Amino acid sequence: MYRLDSGPDAAGQRGRGDIPGPPPEEEPESRLARLGRRAAALTRPTTALPRLTRCRQLVDAAVALVFALVFALVAVRYSVNAPNAPTGPLWSTLLAALAAAPLGLRRRTPLAALWAQLALSTALLLRHAYPDVLFATCLVTMIALYSAGAYTPYRELALASLPFAGAVLVGLFSQAQLPHFPNGLVGALMLFPVVVAAVGHRVWARRAEESRARLRALKLDQIEALRQAVEHERSRIARELHDVVTHNVSVMVIQAGAGRMVLDKDPALAKEALLAIETGGRAAMTDLRQVMGLLTMDSSGEDPAAEADLTPQPGVDGLEALVGRIRLTGIHIELRTTGQRRALPPGVELTAYRVVQEALTNMVKHAVGASAVIHVDYGPRELSVEIVNTEGRPGEAATTGSGRGLVGLRERLALHGGSLSTGPRLTGGYRVKASIPLNHLESM
Repeated sequence: MYRLDSGPDAAGQRGRGDIPGPPPEEEPESRLARLGRRAAALTRPTTALPRLTRCRQLVDAAVALVFALVFALVAVRYSVNAPNAPTGPLWSTLLAALAAAPLGLRRRTPLAALWAQLALSTALLLRHAYPDVLFATCLVTMIALYSAGAYTPYRELALASLPFAGAVLVGLFSQAQLPHFPNGLVGALMLFPVVVAAVGHRVWARRAEESRARLRALKLDQIEALRQAVEHERSRIARELHDVVTHNVSVMVIQAGAGRMVLDKDPALAKEALLAIETGGRAAMTDLRQVMGLLTMDSSGEDPAAEADLTPQPGVDGLEALVGRIRLTGIHIELRTTGQRRALPPGVELTAYRVVQEALTNMVKHAVGASAVIHVDYGPRELSVEIVNTEGRPGEAATTGSGRGLVGLRERLALHGGSLSTGPRLTGGYRVKASIPLNHLESM
């Protein structure tokens, strides 16, 4: 056990942090800190600058140059016609030309351009420049104010600059000496439409950017959908080719091996094996022509080569022929059909056929010498296809399987809301069962 001593030493130890005490109280925020935080909020950007292209930069430079030349010409004309004017011709011309220079940066640094223009306009006011120069400066000031409100990312600083900009506009209009106008009131009123136009441009630009972002997202979604469609089509083609080639080639290999073994002892049996190989090869070619015909079909539904055999895909009715070809290899297969037979969609018929075909192909490869029972049941709510085979020995092609066949069957069945269960039997052998709900098809 640990003992906590008492006394002044122990109290000192507790005070030094051996025993945690209450958390220290937070000091209230000072007025200077609050002002600093608010000032930092003013300098926090809210949006991004517009994308500057070379064309926009050239346009801004041209606008600044045109206004500078106009200001300089007006100042020179007044200095010639009124040599005794209150301000000297040199200073008037220089300030008038410089007053338009910030317009060249109105989209690159909008707020700095506004402040520079306001400073130059104030200098013109203090030097009592010519009235026409001051009136033209009013136009430049409104352009700079509009650019700052529309483009600057520092919206709070732009709003804080409005009072000073309004005062400069009132001063410029007051000294411009426009006839029959209350010049000071006009300067104050001109601030309102400029700000409204800048805010409107800002809102429009934001919505346009959001629309472009949605359009880019839509294009990306379309590209992704197209990619998925291509992947799905590639997977479907791979399933068809796998089912067609693997089954027929496996049966042909078995027949060729059997014919080779009895060629010298029983030529008649070898001839039957060759006939079975020929029959399987023809069936494989027919299935391949069907698949390739679907791939080469154009948008009008016609084969441009006009060579594809576009006969209907095999279905449950074709199971008897399929089983017959397998029986030619000497394998005992029993086919049972129960329930009320009725017409089903071609996709369901083909899926049931492929399930039986894949199960028999795997049996031929992995269970040589086994027998099989195929049970097709037309239930009231689902179509059930079950294939069970007895135990056999693995064949030479047993190690070449990739497992793609069962994966393809699950994908086929999933398209129709069906399921696939596979696994070894307790009594030996293997069992494959597929179920396709018929009420799901009726709801579709």
